[in-house]
Amino acid sequence: SERALAALRELAEPFARVIRGGTERRLPAREVVPGDLILVGEGERLPADGILIDGDALTVDESALTGESVPVSKRPAADVTDAGDPEPGGDDTPFLFAGTLNVRGQGAVHVLRTGPTTRLGRIGASLAAIGDEPTLLQKTTGRLIARLGILALGFCAVVAATYGMLRGDWVGGTLSGITLAIALLPEEFPMVLAIFMALGAFRLARHKVLVRRAAVIETLGAATVLCVDKTGTLTENRMVLTTAWWDGKVQDLGDGSRLSGGAVDPLRKAVLASAVRPVDPMDKAVHELAAQLSPEPDGAGGPLRTYPLRPELLAFIQVWPDSRGGVVYAAKGAPEAVFRLCRMNDEERASLDRVVAGLASRGLRVLGVASVLVDQDHAKAPEDLAFRFDGLIGFADPVRPDVPQSVAEAKRAGITVAMITGDYPATALEIARQAGIDTSAGVLSGREIAELDRDGLHERVRRIRVFARVMPEQKLALVEALKANGEVVAMTGDGVNDAPALEAAHIGIAMGQRGTDVAREAADLILLDDRFVSIIGGVRLGRRIFANLRKALTYVTAIHVPIAGLALLPLLMGLPPILYPMHVILLELVIDPVCSLVFEGEPSERHAMEKPPRPASEPLFGTSQIVLGFIQGAAVLGAVLGLYVWALNADVPEMQARAVAFVALVLGNLVLAFADAAEPGTSFFDRRRLAFWGIGAGAAVIVTTAIYVPPLAAILRVSPPSLSWLATTLAIAVLAGGWFGLAKRLRAAWMPRNGLWTSA
Repeated sequence: SERALAALRELAEPFARVIRGGTERRLPAREVVPGDLILVGEGERLPADGILIDGDALTVDESALTGESVPVSKRPAADVTDAGDPEPGGDDTPFLFAGTLNVRGQGAVHVLRTGPTTRLGRIGASLAAIGDEPTLLQKTTGRLIARLGILALGFCAVVAATYGMLRGDWVGGTLSGITLAIALLPEEFPMVLAIFMALGAFRLARHKVLVRRAAVIETLGAATVLCVDKTGTLTENRMVLTTAWWDGKVQDLGDGSRLSGGAVDPLRKAVLASAVRPVDPMDKAVHELAAQLSPEPDGAGGPLRTYPLRPELLAFIQVWPDSRGGVVYAAKGAPEAVFRLCRMNDEERASLDRVVAGLASRGLRVLGVASVLVDQDHAKAPEDLAFRFDGLIGFADPVRPDVPQSVAEAKRAGITVAMITGDYPATALEIARQAGIDTSAGVLSGREIAELDRDGLHERVRRIRVFARVMPEQKLALVEALKANGEVVAMTGDGVNDAPALEAAHIGIAMGQRGTDVAREAADLILLDDRFVSIIGGVRLGRRIFANLRKALTYVTAIHVPIAGLALLPLLMGLPPILYPMHVILLELVIDPVCSLVFEGEPSERHAMEKPPRPASEPLFGTSQIVLGFIQGAAVLGAVLGLYVWALNADVPEMQARAVAFVALVLGNLVLAFADAAEPGTSFFDRRRLAFWGIGAGAAVIVTTAIYVPPLAAILRVSPPSLSWLATTLAIAVLAGGWFGLAKRLRAAWMPRNGLWTSA
């Protein structure tokens, strides 16, 4: 939060041009106060919230506050007496906001609010008020540690009391109880968690997802609702000229190769009415399509004159020389401004207004195009000429090609995708429909959200998946409402306005390419490529990490059962001890890399993305996993102890019997690890299991060396067994460790459920 607030403060313009005492002064932005009159020009960032009272019609980039990529126009207001509390977004308003960028025009601004009272400042205040919430992994790990600690202390007390009462040695009983407690405590847990999170972050980085908070990786797999921004996440964040309307006809322009004669004329006039070196996204889109249509630009050199946007005429007009000796005035701008230039009557305007509304309902941003040919250049004002209406052109921010497939995959995985945008409701619904998001319940606007009480909002967000014209505090309210409904919420964002919602969500995902520093500092994950498909890949990896982590912890629990049992039971049975400290050290050399590297490298479960998210209350390692681990460990314990007793009763020397038991324990652990980790239907020799086979080969070399090299054998108090006993040992160890894997594969092969093959 501190870093986010620091980045938020740095967004303000360090200096401002202020009119005081009738003269212009250059002052630090922090000295601007309400009531000041400041001057703003092209390329300058606003230092305060205010109202435009004089100057040109400005074009302002408000994406830091609204998330929308298209700049909006501002026109001067008649007075400032009733400014109210305006909201960012929307064309033709006089209100300007701190942190936004003036793209075109210049003017004078009356300051209304500064510092923490601005829209930008209020976002910072709400961000600072949000506290960090522990992730699901941190919560479940805390409960697991408490359970294991209680379990170990309970065994310690039972063993100490039993040993003391049976043998009268209370000191020895206490030491035995402490030893057993240490053997039962799986000290591998912290290492497993650390390695899984570190390697998970590495794997996510390879999928263009940067992790800032490692524990949230596991939470990805439990996400039930994914709230995404429209611009740049679902769409490509660029304007494309897609549609032309002329003389009652509509044509989709495509790549320009299928243009008919009628659509060419409005496009050519739009080129003449666009800046020669375009900066505006729509001017760029016009030039891109025109270049595909004809490599030779219309007009020679540059325009004779340019008439910029003005408050009274929101149209951009350029004058070009004509080959017949006259000049051509080409205009492009707001449809109503172009209609006025063409001197249309009310009936014509009403008819074209319906056309504009129809194009806008398709998610298009519509501009009118008009032109007039003048025989001689008398430098007349555009308003004095009667323009000819050439048609309408529509721009779209196209949906990314891979988004519909990714949204469909999210639905199959039981994840609800919701779109939260600052755009207009009609545009939001159309983009949501193209992306495959559920639009059956309609759209909920920011104004409607403001009118709902808390319970009403909770009820509406259960059904509605499209939210439009949403303000920053409303994004936070939507996240809180979804969380109150029991959802695990992932939220994407890129602007300053998204930071509070990113901080409040279970999983905050910021855009790496176009996101602000504030959003990136508040987020848990950062998309390096800003693609929606990367989020779904992260969810898939999160589910894989959770499944493999659970398997690893089950294995760690299982393996401590035979270690603790073989350390204690021979003593209680009056038999020579099986395990000495060096045996435990060798076992740890095998167990530690197996439970971390082998399980982490396992591929995803089959159909992992066709199952619903696990419940948020489901523990990472609960009673069922503990019971399963004890059953698996008890099987290995029974087999090894039985083999040891059998060898001693068969008059096998103690050191050979110990060697047989130790080999069975090591091999049983390796087979059990493979049985726990391997997904049914996968190959034993899958290349992703190179770590397992490498560790197994290393363990075989170490154990063989320790048994057959006399100095090492003396340290471990073992000696080489006969070949018959060695073969028997191998068979028993494989059966003891592999029965669970065999049962899992048989169940997957013979027990179909819901159309899927079940895995354990």
